Amino acid sequence: MNLFWFLPTHGDGRYLGSAKGKRAVDYGYLRQVAQAADQLGFGGILIPTGKTCEDAWIVASSLIPATERLKFLVALRPGVTSPAQAARQAATLDRLSGGRLLLNVVAGGDPTELAGDGVFLDHDERYVQAGEFLTVWRRLMAGETVDFAGKYIRVEGAKLLFPPVQQPHPPLYFGGSSAAAHSLAAEQLDVYLTWGEPPEAVAKKIADVRQRAEARGRQIRFGIRLHVIVRETAAEAWQAAENLISQLDDATIAKAQEAFARSDSEGQRRMAQLHGGSRQNLEISPNLWAGIGLVRGGAGTALVGDPDTVAARFREYADLGIDTFVLSGYPHLEEAYRVAELLFPLLPVANQQPKARPVFHLSPVGDTGTLAHPSLKEAAS
Repeated sequence: MNLFWFLPTHGDGRYLGSAKGKRAVDYGYLRQVAQAADQLGFGGILIPTGKTCEDAWIVASSLIPATERLKFLVALRPGVTSPAQAARQAATLDRLSGGRLLLNVVAGGDPTELAGDGVFLDHDERYVQAGEFLTVWRRLMAGETVDFAGKYIRVEGAKLLFPPVQQPHPPLYFGGSSAAAHSLAAEQLDVYLTWGEPPEAVAKKIADVRQRAEARGRQIRFGIRLHVIVRETAAEAWQAAENLISQLDDATIAKAQEAFARSDSEGQRRMAQLHGGSRQNLEISPNLWAGIGLVRGGAGTALVGDPDTVAARFREYADLGIDTFVLSGYPHLEEAYRVAELLFPLLPVANQQPKARPVFHLSPVGDTGTLAHPSLKEAAS
């Protein structure tokens, strides 16, 4: 399993929908979260995009010298940049990071926010435009000189002079639940990401994307975007879930749901259907809790439980064909440690780099911990 973490460039805290316990977004904190993910053994970190977030490309660039192995899953937005400029940015970041760039293609979103970025295409048109964009982008990354004239994209003599480290290009990740999104994934993308829906719903999406890809002679990998609330006991985990939404009132939930309803995203519609804007019956599948989606757009579900149970749920998704888990938890610094300490020993985590043998000091008092070793006891006596 490839286990990734999340960088909260839109803010962090202990409660959803409340100023209580909020943490400021500053470089020091983002660096802490990224370094924790790197040191704990997460393979990558998702850096979100949107007007409520710090710019993903600049954040990723700033974290290159602060991390060693961590890969950066950075948003590539076809509607707001040219394919040639995006190719130069991606190749540079991949080169300067030593091949640590991953790309999250974002073609959808809130139409109001997209309009603010100068994007006025309707839902399906955005995916046609994204397909043209990626056609040019991938050819540039492969070293071609590109002439292309499509409905939305036109370039003449486009060329990338500094190639990326990863060939033919840094891997392209993508999420979308509509038929148009599935077609784009099958045609152009490397990893299809689904939000955390019940396993039977995820299985249907995977089957559809896989069938479309195979019809084009392509193979595609699969991943899932989930929050995690894991504690040593199930009771502690479910209490932590309730605490996370304990500061929410009905007005805050209603306002958030009204904002989400403006989106033409099929994935967002499916997330909203899981809870219907109600606090009741939030466990929509065994250990899959929809409470986060009451006020958070995008990925709105969490796996909740003790380590053995949550690990079992991971394996259920893996059995469907998922090999990449993009995870998060509130607050992101502390929860990165909890996930690594409680879940990693139970899962086949990929790319765990060998390190120096760890030394654990079990006592907070001077040298009493060293006396636990029999030979040292004898020497001390």
